[in-house]
Amino acid sequence: MTVERRATKDELGAAIASALVSEIVAAQRDRGVAHVVLTGGSMGGLSLQDLPSASGIDWSKVHFYWGDERFVPSGSADRNDVEADKAALDALPVPPENVHRVASSDQAPDAETSAREYAETIRGTEGDGMFDVVMLGVGPDGHVASLFPHHPAQRTEGAIAVAVHDSPKPPPDRVSLTFEALNRSRQVWLMVAGAEKADAVAAALAPGADRWDVPASGVHGTDSTIWWVDADAASKLDDGDGSAS
Repeated sequence: MTVERRATKDELGAAIASALVSEIVAAQRDRGVAHVVLTGGSMGGLSLQDLPSASGIDWSKVHFYWGDERFVPSGSADRNDVEADKAALDALPVPPENVHRVASSDQAPDAETSAREYAETIRGTEGDGMFDVVMLGVGPDGHVASLFPHHPAQRTEGAIAVAVHDSPKPPPDRVSLTFEALNRSRQVWLMVAGAEKADAVAAALAPGADRWDVPASGVHGTDSTIWWVDADAASKLDDGDGSAS
């Protein structure tokens, strides 16, 4: 695990965006195809800013997914895929069938059906069963995707995706990848900016952190786990090793 610090949110976003292009190129060089899990929020948008101008990428061999999605109508501003479309996807020559969206509330009767269909999509497209990069935001409470502290959805086992109800953050109904699915990634990137996230970052990186209390502590890449943080989000970390001060 490493902690990558940048002074400002914009500098952090630029560093992540550059790294994402490099990892997509590397995945295609090594395995022929790249599988990338996107996230929502402002950091999710910033992470995609270099893709429209990127060179050296075969867009027919890139697959995009989401770590979670709000179970609301398609086109709703609450959906993570709407933000990603505006940030970059609409400008990319990625085949529509390579953009694996979570079924919305006007496309599936309930979140359970949406989660099941999403899991089936991932099983059918993910190749060797590993994502190349999973990008995650972290909430002030330490949640990742739609896996919240002390929420029963965290306990889901033997599944790729889970329906989440009674989310402590609106909207209440969501679909999320499970810990098992998130941890089947070569690289996990946790992207955090802002002083309001400093306590969550420190708690997640503290020795012995429990994912039940701090879900962000429970996601790890098989090759690497990178915490991308700006100065405000890192303000309660030691300078040396990333542990809480």
